[in-house]
Amino acid sequence: MRACKGQGMRGVMTELTISKLGHRGDGIGRDAIGTEHFVPFTLPGERVLADPLRVLDPSVARVTPPCPQFGSCGGCVVQHASDDFVADWKVGIVRTALEAQGLPAPIAGIATSPEASRRRATFAGRRTKKTVSIGFHERASDRIVPVTGCRTVAPAVLATLPALEALVHAGASRKATLRLTVTASEAGPDIAVEGGKPTDPELVQTLLAIASDHDVARLSWSDETLATFRSPTQTFGPARVVPPAGAFLQATEHGQAALIAAVSDVIGDANRVVDLFAGCGTFTLPLAVGADVLALESEAPMLAALDAGWRGTPGLRKIVTKTRDLFRNPVPGANLRSFDAAVIDPPRAGALAQTEALAESGIPKVAAVSCNPVTFARDAAVLVNAGYSLDRVLVIDQFRWAAHVELVAAFSR
Repeated sequence: MRACKGQGMRGVMTELTISKLGHRGDGIGRDAIGTEHFVPFTLPGERVLADPLRVLDPSVARVTPPCPQFGSCGGCVVQHASDDFVADWKVGIVRTALEAQGLPAPIAGIATSPEASRRRATFAGRRTKKTVSIGFHERASDRIVPVTGCRTVAPAVLATLPALEALVHAGASRKATLRLTVTASEAGPDIAVEGGKPTDPELVQTLLAIASDHDVARLSWSDETLATFRSPTQTFGPARVVPPAGAFLQATEHGQAALIAAVSDVIGDANRVVDLFAGCGTFTLPLAVGADVLALESEAPMLAALDAGWRGTPGLRKIVTKTRDLFRNPVPGANLRSFDAAVIDPPRAGALAQTEALAESGIPKVAAVSCNPVTFARDAAVLVNAGYSLDRVLVIDQFRWAAHVELVAAFSR
């Protein structure tokens, strides 16, 4: 298998028929001698020439990409496909991962976030002698593509570009590429910058003046919070939380609502719930409306934010927070048997050891949240082999037109 170069041994352009779309969004096809090629921006059934791409027979699912930067910006990979095709493709990624483990794929549907709804984005920023570049990296390159008119990022996030340009101009060396994470909050933009110059009193004053002039709620620089002008709160169920700077947050409000609804549906009327990889309380706080919850997370500042949100919200049931590295120190199955239900929402690597402990515990209900169908399917097989039923899977698409896909799965004993 190789990326298509477009030219054969004798200088003749390679003609391909695309048979399928890979999980990263590239079309896959074979040439006349059977060599498999990956060709970006193509669709199944299309007959194409590549390098430069020329579509000879377009698919009925092909549409005009809505963003002028599509094809150069590395963020989106399938803007050339219809919404129905993209939804089916993402469902297919989940189904294929489950079938590879010999598991059923009871797909309950897909929840796709609307355009211009990303409330959190990480931009690249670079300063040259005369200019500043802010944007996303080009596909397979360190070149920065401007994001003017981006169709995925929320207007409130795009509105911070002048502030980001000023911060890069003031705080970037000419050899560094800055990571600028912007999160829209109820109080305004929450900006965390990595890779900038070491701070000194003069630079700090400059950065604070930029933040103040551009109405930034909070500014963090290389893991140090320089100023909080207003608390950048987020809402989880009935609670309002101030996450630590740069902390994980679901990409869209629509996606978060779909995840919470699906997890709550799995948990049902459970009285005691354990939330594994609880973060700042995305699931813990809504579930505490009707259940006592034990929340475990390796990052103490995130649990502190969760706890403060709980204490500031009347009417919630008891929440206990415990700092624990669930990769190095998973909770044993015997310690989980007293719970009626579990939520597990690990990073992309999945949580094999903790899932094995869950399987041993025999907890009646498990709501599994994942941002990686492959590691999810691996872990799901552990539960199914231990006697659990995989009842349904809801696919969540918060990263419209990207290759990223998430899900919530319901398991029961």
